[in-house]
Amino acid sequence: MLVQIEEDRHWWFATRTRAVLALLDKYVGPGRNGRRVLDVGAGAGNMMHHLAHYGEVIGLEYHPKPIPIARSRGFDVRQGSATAIPFPDASFDLVALLDTIEHIPDEAAVLRETWRVTKPGGWLIVTVPALMWLWSQNDVLNQHQRRYAVPELRRKLTAVGWDVPFCSYTFTLIFPLSAALILARRRLGREPDLASPHFDPDAYQVEMEPAPPWLNALLDRVGRFEVALLKRTPLPIGTSIIAVAHKPEGRHVGHAS
Repeated sequence: MLVQIEEDRHWWFATRTRAVLALLDKYVGPGRNGRRVLDVGAGAGNMMHHLAHYGEVIGLEYHPKPIPIARSRGFDVRQGSATAIPFPDASFDLVALLDTIEHIPDEAAVLRETWRVTKPGGWLIVTVPALMWLWSQNDVLNQHQRRYAVPELRRKLTAVGWDVPFCSYTFTLIFPLSAALILARRRLGREPDLASPHFDPDAYQVEMEPAPPWLNALLDRVGRFEVALLKRTPLPIGTSIIAVAHKPEGRHVGHAS
């Protein structure tokens, strides 16, 4: 499905999307080939047209607000919980958890459920915000429960049974500026006024902080360069984390902690 949505033009979304697609191309391989894909926490379907490169995509979303937007875009998004995914065992070849598990108190249940609905030999792609000391107003607006470190995320994935061939920080090249801005805003008590569905009745998702066109274009170019690095090696620090996990044949589910 050829879709152009506003989020695709924002430098942060564009950089995350390029990183997700680069790693899926590397580990899963492009092409539909009869695959089934589940986007857990699909929201308004912001990533579903990209994930469609890898198979037939179904979205799952807990909150009702963004679902009509997703459906108006032509996406199949069902309402349901990530801690009790309403699909049978081994239903999907690829599951996406893109900035989802940080919202959910029972993260272990989410990881077990995504394992359950993934076919043996299938894949999981995960993105999460990084480093608790970077906690900001954006986490409050999104009602995040936590931020992660790479060793922590890797440990929680392997505890369920996933193999984790790749786990890295992202948004590395802009990390010094991002961290400095977060800490300065915290000290000065000055935060951007952004809409959130948790606090604003008319919002269906948390508004991304806008950037002037020149800055958006510059940060987009920086993101392209960073993704080229990410294809070759994990990065040492960043404001987000991306991980690719694989479900081996014949391994029994563990217990995430």
